[in-house]
Amino acid sequence: MNEQRREFLKTAAAGALAAAIPGVAAAQGEPAGTAAGDRIFIANEDSNTISVIDPRANAVDTTINLTSFDEDPRPPFRFVTAGVMPTHAAMIHKPLYHGCVDAHGVVPSPDGRLLATSGRGSSNVYLIDAAAKKVVGNVPNPLAAANTNAERISGGILVGREPHEPTFTRNGKELWVTLRGEDRIAILDVGLAVKQASGADARALRRVVSTINGPAQTWFNKSGTLAFVASQKVARVDVFRVNPDASGFSHPERLTTLDIGEQDKPGFTPFLKTAPDGKEIWFSHKLADQVSARATDEPFGLLDTVPLGNLARPNHLEFVENSGGKVVYVSFARVDDGGPGGVAASRIAIIDRSTAPGARRVAGMFYTLGREAHGLWTNPENNLLYVAHEQDELPGTPNAGQTVCSAFDVSDPFKPRFIAQIPLGGLKLPSGELRNKKSINLVYVRPGHLGQTA
Repeated sequence: MNEQRREFLKTAAAGALAAAIPGVAAAQGEPAGTAAGDRIFIANEDSNTISVIDPRANAVDTTINLTSFDEDPRPPFRFVTAGVMPTHAAMIHKPLYHGCVDAHGVVPSPDGRLLATSGRGSSNVYLIDAAAKKVVGNVPNPLAAANTNAERISGGILVGREPHEPTFTRNGKELWVTLRGEDRIAILDVGLAVKQASGADARALRRVVSTINGPAQTWFNKSGTLAFVASQKVARVDVFRVNPDASGFSHPERLTTLDIGEQDKPGFTPFLKTAPDGKEIWFSHKLADQVSARATDEPFGLLDTVPLGNLARPNHLEFVENSGGKVVYVSFARVDDGGPGGVAASRIAIIDRSTAPGARRVAGMFYTLGREAHGLWTNPENNLLYVAHEQDELPGTPNAGQTVCSAFDVSDPFKPRFIAQIPLGGLKLPSGELRNKKSINLVYVRPGHLGQTA
């Protein structure tokens, strides 16, 4: 298919999707609020890849390979052997596979120059140069040839069982990685982590801190003095004093453990995030079908509990604040019939955050034009929103069989305007194409710009 025809079909598909949404037209041209170096990074858990999207084109720029397929020309190491493509699950469990297993969390450093992503099944974290879109520590492949990959994947940094989400400290000195299978947090020295990942004789792991059972994620208050840790096994939140020393490295001390049983009876809170003003921290209670907010100052009192409806299954949440309003978006894992064009899709709840604490409720919802919405993130100007999805698109739809990312203009946060549905395609390996699949975390990064983790 020539490029002109491909572009025509992509434009036609976007137009058809936009036409299915009453009162919405697909945006044309370069979206406002983007810069030349901006990129969206999406961790694809089933393919162990990271899709990189250029928001100016709303198309995949490249796919970062975290697998070790095709590093050796012999059949056991090939993604396709004797013309047969085995299941991905079979490939990643081959005894000589040394790449990522279950790529999941991804987060930018405060300055947006570095990303960290976790391999849940391989018990490690990888660092990625955000500007170069390269894995830190990859080396030239000693078996490089026309039918192999040019690079050999870094082994990453081993941190412990089931690393779910990594988070940089506000000063960028450390990376805190919640070990969901160990009830601990691995704390890495970022400078040494870059050296260790690059093959130097360095040890990045500074300490391991005990915490609540099944820690899912850590997020810091705006000043970086407190760390909040949520769990996917118990209805508790640990709060630590970070206690940074003169060099900026932490000496964590547990301050308190909050009982959130009234908000999360099943004890399954996979995601939390501090509001832009730093005064509130919001939690996604997936099995309780609601979100809640607490003050970030002692005694960390409950501010809101917002029900989302039966089986909403909230994943991530994101804040948008601009001249059009002040909201919290919450992505639903639930897939609903009757989406735009009659196609099943997930939805995002819009919570009006300008309302006084205690009175926040869902003010509206919109369809994501994808199935099982997960990660979502805005650009620095807070007028664009990108949403990742776990499930593939259904037969008979414009991007059938593809995992997609959806883009919206949120200049009016209460009336998001669809921009594009972006098929993620696949990683083109020498022996075949590995389709990018099951998107989890998504982040919008502007390298060199102080972002949401700063």
